[in-house]
Amino acid sequence: MGILICVLLLVSCKEERFDDRYDWHTIKVTASAYNSTRHQTDSNPHITAFGDSLKPGLNYIAVSNDLLKIGLKHNTPVKIEGFDSIYFVKDRMHSRWKNRIDIYMGLDVKVARQWGRKKVSISYGIPKQTEKDDP
Repeated sequence: MGILICVLLLVSCKEERFDDRYDWHTIKVTASAYNSTRHQTDSNPHITAFGDSLKPGLNYIAVSNDLLKIGLKHNTPVKIEGFDSIYFVKDRMHSRWKNRIDIYMGLDVKVARQWGRKKVSISYGIPKQTEKDDP
């Protein structure tokens, strides 16, 4: 009888998926790629504008300031057309850029150049309000 109750409890407990915690918004942007090299960044190419450390293999992006204003803030999850993984906003771009993201590609400049620049759709997650969040 105890085993049956445990099985019923496990079946009835629904694990919340990562995607379910967010309201997803889709926009079209220009995407380019960048590397953590002094030539492409500044004298400390492994530290983002938000103070995060860059390490090859991390799924990070930089966003233009106008995208920060619409909700792509620090640590916002982002799905990028053509990529299977979720990326996170960890850097911001120079103010001259508009409606643009830069995809972090570690130290592999060749791969970044092959990616080039293209228009892609991205979906970014805004955390859903929960009952705990309401005042």
